[in-house]
Amino acid sequence: MDILFLLIPLSLVLVAVIGVVLFWAVNTGQFDVSSKEGNLILEDDDRPNSNNHA
Repeated sequence: MDILFLLIPLSLVLVAVIGVVLFWAVNTGQFDVSSKEGNLILEDDDRPNSNNHA
Protein backbone atom coordinates (compact mmCIF):
# COMPACT_ATOMS: atom_id res chain seq x y z
CA MET A 1 0.00 0.00 0.00
CA ASP A 2 2.93 2.34 0.64
CA ILE A 3 3.93 2.12 -3.03
CA LEU A 4 0.77 4.06 -3.95
CA PHE A 5 2.23 7.12 -2.23
CA LEU A 6 5.02 6.95 -4.82
CA LEU A 7 3.13 5.80 -7.90
CA ILE A 8 0.23 8.25 -7.77
CA PRO A 9 2.42 11.41 -7.68
CA LEU A 10 4.73 9.95 -10.33
CA SER A 11 1.80 9.22 -12.62
CA LEU A 12 0.44 12.75 -12.13
CA VAL A 13 3.85 14.21 -12.98
CA LEU A 14 4.04 12.00 -16.08
CA VAL A 15 0.58 13.13 -17.23
CA ALA A 16 1.58 16.77 -16.70
CA VAL A 17 4.80 16.33 -18.71
CA ILE A 18 2.93 14.63 -21.55
CA GLY A 19 0.36 17.44 -21.54
CA VAL A 20 3.04 20.14 -21.69
CA VAL A 21 4.86 18.37 -24.54
CA LEU A 22 1.62 17.94 -26.49
CA PHE A 23 0.71 21.60 -25.92
CA TRP A 24 4.17 22.67 -27.12
CA ALA A 25 3.97 20.45 -30.21
CA VAL A 26 0.57 21.78 -31.25
CA ASN A 27 1.57 25.43 -30.74
CA THR A 28 4.85 25.15 -32.65
CA GLY A 29 3.23 23.61 -35.73
CA GLN A 30 4.45 20.05 -35.39
CA PHE A 31 1.07 18.73 -36.56
CA ASP A 32 0.66 20.95 -39.61
CA VAL A 33 -0.08 19.39 -42.97
CA SER A 34 3.06 17.46 -43.83
CA SER A 35 1.92 16.24 -47.25
CA LYS A 36 2.41 19.74 -48.71
CA GLU A 37 6.19 19.34 -48.94
CA GLY A 38 5.86 15.89 -50.50
CA ASN A 39 3.51 17.22 -53.16
CA LEU A 40 5.96 19.99 -54.08
CA ILE A 41 8.44 17.34 -55.20
CA LEU A 42 5.85 15.70 -57.43
CA GLU A 43 4.76 19.03 -58.93
CA ASP A 44 8.33 20.05 -59.76
CA ASP A 45 8.82 21.26 -63.33
CA ASP A 46 11.57 19.13 -64.91
CA ARG A 47 11.34 20.64 -68.40
CA PRO A 48 14.52 22.21 -69.74
CA ASN A 49 14.83 25.96 -69.49
CA SER A 50 13.70 27.59 -72.78
CA ASN A 51 15.86 30.72 -72.12
CA ASN A 52 19.09 28.73 -72.52
CA HIS A 53 20.01 28.77 -76.27
CA ALA A 54 23.40 27.08 -76.08
